[in-house]
Amino acid sequence: MSDSQDEHHVRSHVHRSIGEPVSVELKVPFHDCDPLFVVWHGRYFEYLEVARSALLASRELDVEHVRAMGYKMYIAEARCRYLSPLSYNDMAQITARFTASKPLIRVSYEVKNLTRGRKAARAFTTMATTDFADNLLETPDDVLARIHG
Repeated sequence: MSDSQDEHHVRSHVHRSIGEPVSVELKVPFHDCDPLFVVWHGRYFEYLEVARSALLASRELDVEHVRAMGYKMYIAEARCRYLSPLSYNDMAQITARFTASKPLIRVSYEVKNLTRGRKAARAFTTMATTDFADNLLETPDDVLARIHG
């Protein structure tokens, strides 16, 4: 996939929301920054996980619920497009939304720098569902029902 196709691919999934998005806010801590006080790029995936966990919990699809349903979920793909850096002490808002549910689950994100009033990143993760024997499943109907509310 070319860079322009990739950018369109990331952007196209941010706006087609399934259900209500969930947002979390955090203040960038010192330990997330490099020597220039800019957030190290790998930390963004930790911020995405916080938002994704809140989104999943809002649909009763957090780890304990998914396991009780007889499934496991894994991140199969993750991409992040960095737009403007977050820095030490910036307030960030990470919004997560479901943008696809079948055959795999896609969560799209927008990271906003509330301190500077600009978008910091946009991203997506694709999640696969398996049974306890690690057999890959198309998203099961009971999981779909919770995603679509």
